[in-house]
Amino acid sequence: MGVNAELQNIVTSPIRENLIRFEAVYRESLHSDVKLINTIIRYISRKKGKQLRPRLCLLSAGLCGEPTENTYRAAALIEMIHVATLIHDDVVDDANLRRGWPSINRVWKNKLSILVGDFMFSKALTNMIHLKDFDALDILSSTAERLSQGEIQQIEKAIKKNMTEKIYYQMVSDKTASLFSAACKLGVMTVTEDNDKREALAKFGEKFGLVFQIKDDLLDITGNVEGLGKPAGFDLKKNILTLPLIYLFENLPASEVKVVKRQLNNHVKKSEIREIRKLIEKHGGIQFAENQIDRLAKEAQDELNIFSDSVYKDSLLAALKFNSHRNS
Repeated sequence: MGVNAELQNIVTSPIRENLIRFEAVYRESLHSDVKLINTIIRYISRKKGKQLRPRLCLLSAGLCGEPTENTYRAAALIEMIHVATLIHDDVVDDANLRRGWPSINRVWKNKLSILVGDFMFSKALTNMIHLKDFDALDILSSTAERLSQGEIQQIEKAIKKNMTEKIYYQMVSDKTASLFSAACKLGVMTVTEDNDKREALAKFGEKFGLVFQIKDDLLDITGNVEGLGKPAGFDLKKNILTLPLIYLFENLPASEVKVVKRQLNNHVKKSEIREIRKLIEKHGGIQFAENQIDRLAKEAQDELNIFSDSVYKDSLLAALKFNSHRNS
C-alpha cells in the first residue's frame, strides 16, 4: 500500500459507517423529478474525488461527540456547495476535464452546467434550513459570500497581474479555505456547544484549506494529467496567479517580469509554459511554496492540541499529512 493510500485509510477508518449514511443523505438530497438532472448528477457522482470536506465534517463531529442526523445533513450540503462551485468553475475556465473525465460543460454545454450548479446550490439551501440552526445559517451564508468574492478577485487579479502575497492569502482564504473551515465548524456544532472546540476546528479547517490551495498551485507546476485529472500548467494557461508565480514575479528583475507577463497575456504556448515552470523552480518558487505548506500544516496541527488523543484526532492529523503530500 502506498503512502497516500495508507493515509487515506487512516483518515477513513473511524468514519466508515458514517460515510455510508452521508452518501445516502447526499443522494437523497439531490434527487429530482427531472430525469435529466438525475442523469447529470449520476454522471458527476461516478468520480467522487477525495470528498475531503465531508470527511473533515464527520471527523470533527466524531472528535467532539456522537454524529447526529444534522451532522450528515451538514456534510452533504458542504459537498453540494463544493461540487456546485466546481461545475461553475469549469464553465468560467472553459475546462474540458474534471477528475479525469470530460467536464459537465463539455458533455452538456454551458447553459445546462450553470443550471445544474444552481440546482445543487438550491438543494444545499434546503439542507441548511433543515438544520434549524441560525448560527449554522450565518456560517454558511458568510461562506457562500466569501467563495464568490474570492473567485471574482482571482479573475480581477489575473487580468491586472498585480497580486501580492498578502492579497493572495486573502483571496485563497475566501475562495478555498472558507469552505474547509465551515465543514469543520459545522461538524462540531452538530454535536456540542463548546465554543473553544468550535473555534479550534474552524481554525484547523482554515489552515487545512490554505495548505490545500498552495498544494494545488504546486501540482499545477509539478504534476501531470494522470494524477491531476486535468492538464498540468492549466492555471498558467488560464492566467491564474498562483503562489509560486507570485513569488517569481517578486524575485525576478522587472524587465524579465514584463516578458513573462507578456507571454501569459498572449495565449501562452506549451513551450512557454514549460519555460515559466523552469523559471519558477530555478528562482525558488517551488521551495518557497513547500515551506509555506510546512508552516501552515504545523499551525493547523497546533489547533488540535486542546483535544485528547483519539482515533478521530489521529485521522484529522493523517488528513492534514495526506493534504500536504498528495500528488493529485
